Amino acid sequence: MGNVILVAGATGNLGMRIVHALLNKNAEIRVVVRENSDGEKIKTLENWGVKVYKVSQWKVEELKMACLDVSCVVSALAGLQDVVIDAQKTLVDAAIAAGVPRFIPSDYSLDFTKFSDGENRNLDLRRAFHHYIDKTSIAVTSIFNGAFSELLTDEMPLILFKQRLILYWGNADYAWGFTTMDNTAAFTAQVALDTSSPRYLRIAGDLISPREIKSVVSEVTGQKFRLFRAGGKRFLGLMIQIARKLAPGKTELYPAWQGMQYMHNMIDERSKMAQLDNDRYPNIRWTSVREVLAEFQQEQASSQ
Repeated sequence: MGNVILVAGATGNLGMRIVHALLNKNAEIRVVVRENSDGEKIKTLENWGVKVYKVSQWKVEELKMACLDVSCVVSALAGLQDVVIDAQKTLVDAAIAAGVPRFIPSDYSLDFTKFSDGENRNLDLRRAFHHYIDKTSIAVTSIFNGAFSELLTDEMPLILFKQRLILYWGNADYAWGFTTMDNTAAFTAQVALDTSSPRYLRIAGDLISPREIKSVVSEVTGQKFRLFRAGGKRFLGLMIQIARKLAPGKTELYPAWQGMQYMHNMIDERSKMAQLDNDRYPNIRWTSVREVLAEFQQEQASSQ
């Protein structure tokens, strides 16, 4: 069996990057998409020379055809229970039925093995899927990358550019793990082609504390930023409980309280990334938070 990789979720932000990274490794790539997926993105994938399999119902028999002669299935599916658990179960069942030896689930986040059920809804869903897949015959590799570095300039309320504040909870000197999507995609592509990859792999493009982020942002922008401690871990937990009652967002992937929950988990001592697998593939150049912020600053300056 050659290096034929099937990617599910290839029209998503991370999925497209994984496909691109695999192309850079000269792998033969297939993608499986639903018939109602973004047509322009499908055209882009086809223009890249990727074989696209369109399915109408996401059933095992449909997916099995796409999985025939595949060496590894990579999932970049994103969603709640109907996707992370149900759709991935169907995908892995199809992979096993087709004789695929390896599977990479859509786990690109914090290391959920260090937390218990009830502490983070989205991590609970991933853990529930793993209770299922670990009972199957397929070899699995999960990739934990901490938080995506891109969130620092967008969705994560850590750097408040207008107020020139670094908002944090807990300890200002506690280092958090950040990895760019491109680095995560490049690492995933390597794992997909690596038949010796273990059950879990942990990466971080940068390990950096709020205090260090303050210094970096100040240097990059030429403006003086200050640290602002919003409270400790316990107080943040209380805020999450209140936010979840006021705006449950049960059908939303990232309601406000879920983002706060990730922050809560990141400042937890259990999330500390002591041993990383960054050196497993020496050809990957890891992008620092400084580089991410410098690029963002240049983009902001050019748009004004």
